[in-house]
Amino acid sequence: MTRKPCGSYMQINRTGIVLSPNSKRVVLRPFIPLPEERTLRIIARLSALPEAEVGELIANVLEEFHGRHQRPRDFLLARFEDVREHLITDAPLSENRRLLIGAYFTQEYAVESAALFNPSIVWHPDQSGLPKGTRRFVLSLRATGEGHLSSITFRSGVVDSQCAISIDKPTRFATPADVVTDTWYQKTLFLRKLAELGLAGGFTNRVVGRLDKEFSLEQLDEALELAVRENRMRHHEFDTVLDGIVTLARSNYEITYLPETKLSERLIFPYSPTETAGMEDARFVRFQEEDGGIRYYATYSAYDGRLVLPQLLETDDFLDFKMHTLNGPAIADKGLALFPRKINGRYAMLSRQDGENLFLMYSDMLHFWHSKRVLIRPTYPWDFVQVGNCGSPIETDAGWLILTHGVGPMRKYSIGAFLVDRDDPSRLIGRLKHPLLTPNEEEREGYVPNVVYSCGAVVHNDHLILPYAMSDYATTFGTIPLNELLSAIEPE
Repeated sequence: MTRKPCGSYMQINRTGIVLSPNSKRVVLRPFIPLPEERTLRIIARLSALPEAEVGELIANVLEEFHGRHQRPRDFLLARFEDVREHLITDAPLSENRRLLIGAYFTQEYAVESAALFNPSIVWHPDQSGLPKGTRRFVLSLRATGEGHLSSITFRSGVVDSQCAISIDKPTRFATPADVVTDTWYQKTLFLRKLAELGLAGGFTNRVVGRLDKEFSLEQLDEALELAVRENRMRHHEFDTVLDGIVTLARSNYEITYLPETKLSERLIFPYSPTETAGMEDARFVRFQEEDGGIRYYATYSAYDGRLVLPQLLETDDFLDFKMHTLNGPAIADKGLALFPRKINGRYAMLSRQDGENLFLMYSDMLHFWHSKRVLIRPTYPWDFVQVGNCGSPIETDAGWLILTHGVGPMRKYSIGAFLVDRDDPSRLIGRLKHPLLTPNEEEREGYVPNVVYSCGAVVHNDHLILPYAMSDYATTFGTIPLNELLSAIEPE
């Protein structure tokens, strides 16, 4: 554990804490050899092995990979079920043979071997057992491994009364969640999303007409199968709509972890069709509902290798998570950040619609966004290329404090800040003329040089606690007295 107290000058205090990628943190994931005919040949070779050799081979596999994963036998048996359809007989197989077949279609993946960056910090839902003035936090991070595939991982720690930061040591395990197979959908909301995606029409109406007000993925699959069967002579006309309906359904899903899974072991790994190339830059916010309840949301970018689609994650306890698509003409580009409460009875969010300016959006519905307006534009030489947010706004007595990233010459990223009115966030109060943070010599080398970047900060004991990434490689922390930061913001 590393500790360093807060600074006391306008210049941000670099704590010296560094969270670096660790290639030893590996997960099991499916291995799918292509073309499909290879799967048949591999299974045929394994089927020809005598039982004694099968037992010896799987014993060696389990011994070699012992201690690297939790519940590896369950994963291997599940992988066998995934490829069972390629068996040429229904004859029962021994557990050893099923485990061995599963092992041939499984691989290890080092989830953070390339980078551990773009952090977002929120206060932990459990604040019990802490000394006075100390708060426990959850830190989310973008973990990137082979093929630049990104997922969401977590760390925990505390900030004490003197603003000293302690990071809990993570275990060596990284464990993907279990996908909840009985996720239910609301018919009205699902239809509205289909219309937003341009997928409304006769075929869609026939499918949805068979569904109740609430329906499961299994029921949707059955309705789709019946509709395709009824229109088999024209199925090619509906292929695009069919794919769109399935993609939408599988992009709205739920995952869960066993309660005994430690926070640092929980890994949100890409699951839906829109996430096949990664989940990027989650911006978490501790959201206060109008009835006083607390819920955690995070906007993140789902990437399928071609398109970036903003998604919304929600959780109460960091054990059960629901993923939803965001819809509407105002949903575009990256970098969406939700305000931590409703403003004048409406949800509010920051966005970067055009890759250049920072926008403000309002909506009566969390999952649909239709209106937008420019909030700030690039103004100073250090942000002439583009300006975006560094996480959800932070409420202070002086107004909403919004941290920004600005891009200047040589594509150098810096972190700035500005203030907007608490009751009318469209009214700009003031802005930092110079960056709060720019990369120093120790921070400018990495996967993407000359970058400092954050996806969310907090205030503790009148100090800003700012986790930030160093050149898209590792993560560190900075702190600064809040009053000194606010005093440096120049009125508009």
